[in-house]
This record gives sequence, C-alpha cells and structure tokens, in this order.
Amino acid sequence: MKLKTILKPLRAVAVAAIIATATPPSAAVAKGWEPVRVERQDAKSVVNVTEFEIKTAKGVIIVTANHPVQIKIFTILGRLVSCETVPQGTSQLTLPAHGVYIVKIGDMTCKVAV
Repeated sequence: MKLKTILKPLRAVAVAAIIATATPPSAAVAKGWEPVRVERQDAKSVVNVTEFEIKTAKGVIIVTANHPVQIKIFTILGRLVSCETVPQGTSQLTLPAHGVYIVKIGDMTCKVAV
C-alpha cells in the first residue's frame, strides 16, 4: 500500500476536525439586542445616515435608529448571527467573538470589524 493512499484519508479527517473546532456552536449565537443606557466613549461610527447610525466598540455593535428597523448580522462566512427588529433609540448587540461581520439594515449593507 502506498503512503499517499494512507495519508489522504487522514488529511481529510484532520481538516474536518480543524473546521469543527474553529467555529464553536456558541460563536454563531449572539446574546440579543438590548437598549443602551449609557453611551460608550470607545464607540466608533461606521455608518451615519439620516435614518440610523451604526457604531462599533469592543465586542458590540451599536445601532441608533429614528424608527423600528430590522437588522441582520452575518459572520464574514455568511452564517446568520442575529435577525431582529430593534426599536427606535439606541440598541446594542454583544457578539460572542471578535472579527468581521456583515450588517444589513433595509437596503444598506456594510462590513464592520468588532
């Protein structure tokens, strides 16, 4: 039996194990949107349009909207993290992992780093 024939299945198992451990199940689940009571000083504005503003801070995405709006958050790989309608005012979503996320509000889509 050739060494290549033996190593090929082992390589596939190793890659599958790495993929399975790279994104733990909890990494795709955010805690949920909650109202912001105190404005964070470390928040940086990403998008500021008439209807809403998106800011980021360490581990959170902050959205200020002048009317209720549906927000979808995806990982950079396309996995849905959150899909909720947030009320008028300022709300924040605590994310389970640092990284790059895609934020979709209405027809607007942007990339944010958290």
